[in-house]
Amino acid sequence: MGELLFVNGPVQNGDFTFADRPGKATGIRITAALNHLIGTTPVPHAWNTVTLAGDLRHRQHAATSARPTARADFEVSLIAAKYGDCPPAPGYVTDADPAVARLALEMTEALLRAGKLSLSREQIRSCARCGHMAGTGSHPCKVCGSTVTRAKALGVLIADRVGGRPLLGVDDVHAYRKRAPVHLRNIAGNVPARLVLARTRDHGISLEPLGLPGLVLDPRAGLHIAALSVAVARGADTAVMVLTPNAAANIAAYGQSFLCHDGTRLLYGLHGHIPYEELLSLEGHYGRYRFTPALQQAFETWFLPLYAWHAKNNIAQGELPNLLKHFHRARLTACEAADAQALQRLRNTVIAGGTDWLTNRSGLSAALTARSLSQPGGALS
Repeated sequence: MGELLFVNGPVQNGDFTFADRPGKATGIRITAALNHLIGTTPVPHAWNTVTLAGDLRHRQHAATSARPTARADFEVSLIAAKYGDCPPAPGYVTDADPAVARLALEMTEALLRAGKLSLSREQIRSCARCGHMAGTGSHPCKVCGSTVTRAKALGVLIADRVGGRPLLGVDDVHAYRKRAPVHLRNIAGNVPARLVLARTRDHGISLEPLGLPGLVLDPRAGLHIAALSVAVARGADTAVMVLTPNAAANIAAYGQSFLCHDGTRLLYGLHGHIPYEELLSLEGHYGRYRFTPALQQAFETWFLPLYAWHAKNNIAQGELPNLLKHFHRARLTACEAADAQALQRLRNTVIAGGTDWLTNRSGLSAALTARSLSQPGGALS
C-alpha cells in the first residue's frame, strides 16, 4: 500500500453544534489523530450538504428572512457556526464544492464510456403536486406533504449492481480484523439490482451536463466522491473514509462505482459510538487521577475516538472507568522524548490497519508520546 490518508465521512450539516452533540465530531477526531500518527499533514474536514432537510431549511430561511442567501452560502454559514471562533486549520470540503463536482462528472463520464453506468429513460414515481421524486412506499411527499404520486418517463443515471462480489466486503474495509459483519453486508445488499443515481434536490452536483436537467447526483454517491477528492488533491494512493458501520452499510451500494479514480482507492473505516452523555460519571475518577483539564480533553477527544475506531461497536458506559484507568497508566509511562523505532513501528501498524496497540500500554504510550510532541504538555501532564 502506498501513501495513505484518513478522511472523515462527510458530516451531515444539520441543526447542531459540536458542543451540544460532540459525537458528531468523532470521525473528524479519529481522522486527525490517525493522520498525525502516520505523519500525514491534516486534511480538510468533509461535510454533507446535499440533503432534503437542507433544502427545506433553506426554503424556510428564504421565506422568512429579509436578506435571503444562496443555498451554498447558507450551508457555509451553518458550517462556520459549528466551529465558532476556531475554524479548522486545514479548512473543509463539502459534497457540492466545485472541485468535487468536477471530479464527479469526470468519473461519471468515464464510467458511462466504460458501460459501468448508463443513461436511461425510466418510469419514475414523483409527487403530483411538486415533482419531487417519491420513494417506493405510499408515504406523504417529504417536500410538500401530498400523498398523490404519478409515474412518468424521466431520463436518469443508472448503476447496475456489480455481480460476483459482495457489497461492503472485507477488501472494502480498512482496519477490520476479520470479515465484515453479516448484518452490515445484508444492509448494504438490501437495495434494488438497478439503482437510480439521480435525485431531485435544490442543491448538489448537477447532472445537467449529462443531459439530465433538474437532477443532481444521488448524495450517497456524492459522499464517496467528496472523500475521494481530498485524496486525489493530495496525490494519495489510498483514502480511508471514517464513518459508523451503519452509515457505511447504507451508502455502500450507491458508492460502488466511485471507489477508485486514476490510481486512488477509497476504503471504509468503521468506528463505534461514544457515550458522551455519560462522561459526567467520570468526574470522581478524574479527581482521583489528578487529571488536568488538558488530560481530560485528551482522554475525551483523542483517546475515546481512537478506541471507538478499535472497538467498532458502541462503547458501553460501564467500560469508561477501565478505559480511563488504562489511559492514565499509559500516560504515566509515556516519554517526553520520542523513541524513533517505537514511533515507526506504530506508524507501520496504523497504516497496515492494526488497532490492538490501543489496548496495549506500550503501544498507547508511544502514541501519547507522539501526541505530546505536537501538543507540549497536552497529553502527559
